[in-house]
Amino acid sequence: MSHRVNDDSSSTWETTPPSGDGPEPASRFSTSSPSPAAPPPQDEEPEPRFSKKKAKKKQPFWKELLVIFGVALLLTVVIQTFIARVFVIPSASMETTLHGCTGCVNDKVLVEKITYLFRDPQPGDVIVFRGPPNWTGGKQPPGFVQGTLQDIGSMVNLSEPSGTDFIKRVIAVGGQTVECCDDKGRVLVDGKPLDEPYINFGPGPRQQDSFEKVTVPAGKLWVMGDNRNNSSDSRKHGDPTPADGAIPIDNVVGKARVIVIPVGRWGSISDHNPQTGGR
Repeated sequence: MSHRVNDDSSSTWETTPPSGDGPEPASRFSTSSPSPAAPPPQDEEPEPRFSKKKAKKKQPFWKELLVIFGVALLLTVVIQTFIARVFVIPSASMETTLHGCTGCVNDKVLVEKITYLFRDPQPGDVIVFRGPPNWTGGKQPPGFVQGTLQDIGSMVNLSEPSGTDFIKRVIAVGGQTVECCDDKGRVLVDGKPLDEPYINFGPGPRQQDSFEKVTVPAGKLWVMGDNRNNSSDSRKHGDPTPADGAIPIDNVVGKARVIVIPVGRWGSISDHNPQTGGR
């Protein structure tokens, strides 16, 4: 007969052979846990998993300055190409809405380009546009790089504006008929007199220079200056026909929104719709 003994203090199993013809050797099986591995010697330190990075050498100041200048120039080009630009008003044709007179500080206006991605210019909008050949006398606009540098320079009075960009107010759009004038000296669009509180007649009588009745071609805009009798606009560039004084919508750069310089004249630019009385 055999029996097993489980001692909490030991995991040794003993087997007693049964009685019989001869004694059988007893067997012992030990299941004791092996001894834990000896710890590493205290005088040996494990190698670091990561080596220290070599400190970067500081760039010279002039290199950092060039990087800053390059980034600033790139941002200026991107913003002026796709979002907004500042234009200088070099003439008095929009007086007194915009100052561009001799002896005064010419206004610098912010012209945004986002609006006309979603709609065409409307009557009353003050717009900047590239003059077609009959406006510029055949003068070609400068290339992209030259034009950008020239525009930046003109903003800080280091160079003159390109001379191929103009700013005027939209009076009529394609398909409408424009004529001058009724007995009160008002321009008519489709036979109806315009409400134009922004017109500057100066000290003289409220009278406008007359021009031939014209129907604005599709895809074009009839534009005039607020300084009505001192503005070379659609009335003056009708060559070879009066309708050729209208400018293509595709030439529009953007809508003039705000006077930014001089600070004393800071403010929004009115887009009063003359055909609806501002409504």
